[in-house]
Amino acid sequence: MTTATRVFDAATGWIRELGRSTLFLLRIIASLPSLLRKPQLLIEQLYAVGVLSLVIIVVSGVFVGMVLTLSGYRLLVDFGAETALGTSVALIVLRELGPVVTALLFAGRAGSALAAEIGLMRATEQIAGMEMMAVDPLKRIVAPRFLAGVVAMPLLTSIFCVMAIGAAGGYFVGVEMLGVDAGAYWSGIRDHVHLWPDLANVFIKSGVFGAIVTWVAVYQGYHAAPTSEGVSRATTNTVVIASLAILGANLMLTAVLFGG
Repeated sequence: MTTATRVFDAATGWIRELGRSTLFLLRIIASLPSLLRKPQLLIEQLYAVGVLSLVIIVVSGVFVGMVLTLSGYRLLVDFGAETALGTSVALIVLRELGPVVTALLFAGRAGSALAAEIGLMRATEQIAGMEMMAVDPLKRIVAPRFLAGVVAMPLLTSIFCVMAIGAAGGYFVGVEMLGVDAGAYWSGIRDHVHLWPDLANVFIKSGVFGAIVTWVAVYQGYHAAPTSEGVSRATTNTVVIASLAILGANLMLTAVLFGG
């Protein structure tokens, strides 16, 4: 088999997999209205993917804000623009670091957990049992987890941004440690951070990233081989594919929102 043949086979395999996953996503979307009759399924998954991810989001937001403030201050001092510290930290966090870092953390924590959970259901034949009892696994298992991820991501991203910019993160380092004027810190944010596109960017990107992560996670888990190795592979694939997809989607969204 020649190299060209291998490349062609790999490319067609990726295209087929993308097509199957897209059809799977359409089936999930068609199953979402059924959650209106059983909202407790959504609430349970919001707790699992959102509340249980809160600690790592809060801690990461604080440290990212501190590091960004320290690095930015040293750079701004060289240009005599340290009063713009609050503006620079807020814009970088809101436009890029907040949505992207939160999504990567979400993929590593919640995405891998979703893939492993559904994969284990497949391996222990729970999904097959539901199908035998005429219970649609997409409506009972997959759809609540998908919607919970889409809803939880913007909320987690907002919390990450508040922690990174606010009193526990950037403000603490910039004002309390480095001596930047508190009024200048907040007035810069107020004057240069706008509803569009800065704040809207947080919710647009995080919503898209949440859909990507949960889509990849539930697809990999649902189609995992019913073995321990299959579940392990599905979990690994979820983190790798979702992370690469997040970075690619971030590039396209940034070009659309800020390219002009």
